[in-house]
Amino acid sequence: MSRSTELIARSLIALAALVAGPAMAQATQPGQSQGSGQAAAAQPAASQPTAAVGIQGQNIFQVKPETRPDASSEPGYAEQTNGQRNRVQPGNNAPMWRQVQNGMEGYSSLPKSEAPEAGVLIQAPVQYPGSRFTTAGEAWRQVRNRWLIPYGGSLILITLGALAIFYFAKGPVGQHDPDTGRKIERFTPFERAAHWANAIAFVALMITGIVMAFGKFFLLPILGGTLFGWLTWLLKTLHNFAGPLFAVSLVIVFFTFLRDNWPQKGDLHWLARAGGMLGKPGQEPPSHRFNAGEKIVFWGGVLFLGAIVVASGLVLDKLIPNLAYTRATMQVAHMVHAVATVLMMCLFLGHIYLGTIGMRGAYSAMRNGYVDEEWAREHHAYWYEDIRAGRIPAQRSTPREGGAPDQVRPA
Repeated sequence: MSRSTELIARSLIALAALVAGPAMAQATQPGQSQGSGQAAAAQPAASQPTAAVGIQGQNIFQVKPETRPDASSEPGYAEQTNGQRNRVQPGNNAPMWRQVQNGMEGYSSLPKSEAPEAGVLIQAPVQYPGSRFTTAGEAWRQVRNRWLIPYGGSLILITLGALAIFYFAKGPVGQHDPDTGRKIERFTPFERAAHWANAIAFVALMITGIVMAFGKFFLLPILGGTLFGWLTWLLKTLHNFAGPLFAVSLVIVFFTFLRDNWPQKGDLHWLARAGGMLGKPGQEPPSHRFNAGEKIVFWGGVLFLGAIVVASGLVLDKLIPNLAYTRATMQVAHMVHAVATVLMMCLFLGHIYLGTIGMRGAYSAMRNGYVDEEWAREHHAYWYEDIRAGRIPAQRSTPREGGAPDQVRPA
């Protein structure tokens, strides 16, 4: 039989079946009651689903013995003791999870050199200053959210508010007599370069740190989650790169200005008078090249707080070699870093205020390197007397052609 003949035959058979179907159904209707019993008996067997094999769901919240008997094949699963449960499901019993919560270390294929606590799911309980005795991660969270963020932010706002009140109450201080036209070199080009490098790095770190710590309170509602997330990621990256620059420039600044920041005569008297703020205007206590307030910033901010901020920051950046960077190490480093940076910001904000809008002539001294003779006499009388006596040269650096003022007081 050819291929075409076979296809025609199959088509005719199918057409005949369609035509004969209704007639056969009507013919069998009278005898339907005879076979109804057999059909009814066969119907339950056909409607029963196939028995499932194994666990039906993978959602742990749905695997309950009272609703899903396939959770365990052991009888009396819900009434099992911890010992019985340990034999049936070794990883699903209360003593095991209590050990995990107490810092028990499990197995991990990662080497200790790369992941020193990869087998530790939950840190052991600890009590940090200001926290309850709880797991270390929760203790760190309590210190951060209950102490560092609210009190650190409040201290920064109080400092800014106090500076604003002082500015609007007294305005810029200093230089009540007119300039003489004779200049004294206060900062050499190298000193200014070191100071500006450190100042720029500090401002970058301060702004990025404030946004990372407090930005969710004042930027997130404005920018939204997506834009705020990208912004904080960018600022975090900038923060991590500016940190080492700040550390290097801080060391240079320390050794550059160390010589003139040792305690000298008149420092206690300057502190007792609060730098002339408690007396009549224009009567600032005499001081050497740097007054007692600047020396406090130098020793307290640059050296003490600066060393703590740099050391803890290098730990957070994971730049200290041969140090085990565990979660506890990073938590302690973060808390120390946060406290030290807030105190440093408050101290340096006062320094920035006096070096810009708070004192006349201070910003131009750091920008150009020179101050007027009258400015030196009013703010640093002992330094001015040393220059007049020739003990300190009025021009300490070799000026470039056209770089120094025309009238520099001779040594």
